[in-house]
Amino acid sequence: MDNNDFLHYPAAPMALKMAVAIGIGMLIGMERKWSNKEIGIRTFSIVALFGMLTSILGLPFSIAGIIGIFVLIVLVNIRSILDDNSLEATTSVALIVDFILGVLVGVGHMFTPVASAIIMTMLLALKTELNKFAGGLQLSEIRSAIILGLIGFVIYPILPNRFVDHWHLFNPSDAWISIIAIALIGFVNYVLLKVFSTRGLYLGAIFGGLINSTATIAEMSQRAESNNTTGKLSALCLLTTIAMFLRNLLLIAVFSPASLTAILLPLLLMSIIASVWLWRDYTKDKKLPDTSSNIKLDSPISISKILKFGIFFIIIQVSGTILTKIFGAYGILATGFFGGLVSSASTTTAAATMAMHGTISPSVAGSAAVLSSLASAIVNLPIIWRIVQDTKIKKKITIQISIIVLAGIIMVAIDRAFGVSEIIFHA
Repeated sequence: MDNNDFLHYPAAPMALKMAVAIGIGMLIGMERKWSNKEIGIRTFSIVALFGMLTSILGLPFSIAGIIGIFVLIVLVNIRSILDDNSLEATTSVALIVDFILGVLVGVGHMFTPVASAIIMTMLLALKTELNKFAGGLQLSEIRSAIILGLIGFVIYPILPNRFVDHWHLFNPSDAWISIIAIALIGFVNYVLLKVFSTRGLYLGAIFGGLINSTATIAEMSQRAESNNTTGKLSALCLLTTIAMFLRNLLLIAVFSPASLTAILLPLLLMSIIASVWLWRDYTKDKKLPDTSSNIKLDSPISISKILKFGIFFIIIQVSGTILTKIFGAYGILATGFFGGLVSSASTTTAAATMAMHGTISPSVAGSAAVLSSLASAIVNLPIIWRIVQDTKIKKKITIQISIIVLAGIIMVAIDRAFGVSEIIFHA
């Protein structure tokens, strides 16, 4: 149905729509011109303006307009094939989108077409970088992205969000959202590690610690030993440990924000101690050659890893719930410590999930997360002692980690004895 109201539209709104449509076309067209394409600024500006005008006139004109754009694209590609036997596929698609954005402007949208134009121009301008990134992807990385989408958008929505047993021990939706959270954090940090770790060993230690602190320290120890740069190992271990603390803090913040009051005080104290040593070691060790800057870790998402994490999460959650019913808060605290020897991420998530459902208090969940983090730091010491030959370095790292762990344990004990976090929580 034709829209005759355009005859009575005020001039100012029409002028604004024309300006936005032309601006969108010019933005996209400039990029195409810089890429040495025949269709450039004027054509894209006119097409966007054309789209805006057809939407003002009515739906039939918009349909006729898109048909005209398709005809134009066919003619352009026929000419391109005759000239150099190539297709202008990207420019053709950009031209169609350009017309649609003009239509959106005509019907009154502003944010969507402008944001879309900026994003599309960015994608067009980053052709070299995107091709390089895609060409450098490994099959395992592509598989990880697919699995992440599968577990997040296909499996999760169909799982029941309720306890499936009479004892309220297992909620499938809770378990799966925990798997998604860990997988997503691991995947994002894996990408950051791949992009930035080559710019410095210390950045690699941070991103590696966010993924898997034990695997990162094991690889750093091996490389430091083989490259005779064990002098850097103390600072790197401290940095990786702090990154692991931050990851567990993030998990608590996502699943049980109320538990932050219990975890912040121990983490703050341990981070201050670690940061003092880290700054001292970094100042001394930055003079050493950075010969092993690229830390390599396995892709963080696979079917086997998801199953292992899921099974371990269920074990921790069920055993923690049972032990809590029998021994009270000390049951989940013990579970947190021993679970952290295997996976502090899964143990922290399990404790936070229990707090979210009221099985344990937020304070107990935070303390369990701290103990899990400390256990994860402790389990790295045998790895260092097994790989590194320099006794002085091994003793130095052991003393540093031991003091950090002791400080955390004392803070947790004070919190459990005097209820500091409970006071803060109820305040």
